[in-house]
Amino acid sequence: MSQAAAPLDGVPTGASRRLRILLGAFGDPGHAFPMIALGRALAARGHEVTLQTWKRWREHVEAEGIAFAPAPEYDVFPRGPEPLDFYEAVVHAARDTLPLVCELRPDVAVADILTLAPALAAEIERVPVATLVPHVYPHGERHFPIYSLGARMPRSALGRALWRGAQRPVDRGLQLGRVELNSTRQRIGLAPLAHVHGGISRQLALVATFPQLEYPRTWPAGVHVVGPLMWEPPSAYVELPPGDEPLVLIAPSTAQDSEHRLLRAALRGLADAPVRVLATWNRRLPPRPLPVPDNARLVPWLSYLRTMPHADVVVCHAGHGTLVRALSCGCAVVACPAIGDMSENAARLDWAGAGVRVPRRFATPRVLRLAVERALGDDSMRERARELARWANEHDSGARAARLVERLAGAGE
Repeated sequence: MSQAAAPLDGVPTGASRRLRILLGAFGDPGHAFPMIALGRALAARGHEVTLQTWKRWREHVEAEGIAFAPAPEYDVFPRGPEPLDFYEAVVHAARDTLPLVCELRPDVAVADILTLAPALAAEIERVPVATLVPHVYPHGERHFPIYSLGARMPRSALGRALWRGAQRPVDRGLQLGRVELNSTRQRIGLAPLAHVHGGISRQLALVATFPQLEYPRTWPAGVHVVGPLMWEPPSAYVELPPGDEPLVLIAPSTAQDSEHRLLRAALRGLADAPVRVLATWNRRLPPRPLPVPDNARLVPWLSYLRTMPHADVVVCHAGHGTLVRALSCGCAVVACPAIGDMSENAARLDWAGAGVRVPRRFATPRVLRLAVERALGDDSMRERARELARWANEHDSGARAARLVERLAGAGE
């Protein structure tokens, strides 16, 4: 898409007019932070951007020049006296979001893949809707491994045939999801959908990951792999451990592994290794003291943006945000998935040749040390990580995503 030669006064190059844009991401950092990154890119291009998200992110949203709108926060798990199931919460949230859409009158809306309410509210008002997928695309072709199991792409015809056969229960689940979503849509006055994957816009889906982590495929119309959308809260600089040995950063999940099993095993395994270790417990107080060897420094919190460029290897749970940040800094990754899409991310990392995956049940001190040694000693693996870093440096994912949003709104070339 070419750039405009002479933009209008106050309107960014590539857009014919300033847009009002509503973004929506209800949830944890893995979903909120990529949307903040997109909002920052859109605001930098001169658009009026409002992000509806949880109150905990308000200060950071406004610091990026984005207007904040509080998202409804419902408990959808059975902990309270009257918990809501997922789709019941969506109905309430969509109705609560509708006045915001009517007030803003946005030209376009972008919703996180798990944040249905703003997308549905925008659809009611006939606003074009895009979906932001803040990880690898979850819906594969028939011969792909089932998403989130952590299996790699099959290499043989037999393997592809086995996965085709395994899709039957997945198909049943997708049809059930279509029925439940259509029931939700009916309750708020929207027509039913004839297709599955109804939570992803067919107008525009932004897949915010490295294309090198996506299996080769025929992409659905409207789906674009734009590259990682990364953002993190401001944080003070953390002094690195002294010395010249390779630096290993242990970056566990902020939401999983409450016992700090990975952190504990990595610290023990690397205790007498010829490396420097920088580790964080991410403000999740350990239930018992952690071993801190002489070659390690343990801190409650650190900035990945500031520290990963200095690291040689990152040990993590393979949350997508941590994984793509490490790869964008040229770090080989040792991935020990805990839950959710982490197994899928670790499989894609292994398939791409940029790291080592360690199944959770094998995350012992000895195995983690061997994995780190392999990552440090495998020149092709480290070069592959550097290739991804070069790709990230050469491609402005935020600008690419912003141009696609502009085009959906009819303001881009």
